[in-house]
Amino acid sequence: MKKLIVIFSISLFVVLGIPNLVYGLETQGGTDDRDLLKENSVNLDNPLGEDITPQSFIGTIIQGVLGIVGSLALAMFIYGGFIWMTAAGNAEQVTKGKNVLVWATLGLVIIFSSYALVRFVIYDLIDAPPETTDSST
Repeated sequence: MKKLIVIFSISLFVVLGIPNLVYGLETQGGTDDRDLLKENSVNLDNPLGEDITPQSFIGTIIQGVLGIVGSLALAMFIYGGFIWMTAAGNAEQVTKGKNVLVWATLGLVIIFSSYALVRFVIYDLIDAPPETTDSST
């Protein structure tokens, strides 16, 4: 029972006492320490620019990666079709060409599904509207 009281007392101090020590909520001489913290804080400018948000930055990266992946998928489709068309009746080459096409298609489905999931998380769950480009201006 004595251990339980000691553990409860320490827990109570941690929950109630530590934040007051860390944030310095005590007022001294009529000034609040939080005002001093605001005056002495350092504000860093966004190195990417004023209009760049984390969502738009991640969206730009995802668009670039999707362009590269789309190019690789096109190359795999061409490679698989070339293998299949030049098989000349060789069943092993036909199977290899079909497998390349099937796996390239499956890879594209997985990649576009992950893109849809990331877009849903970033724009719908975080409530950030996707950036649209207005071509009429």
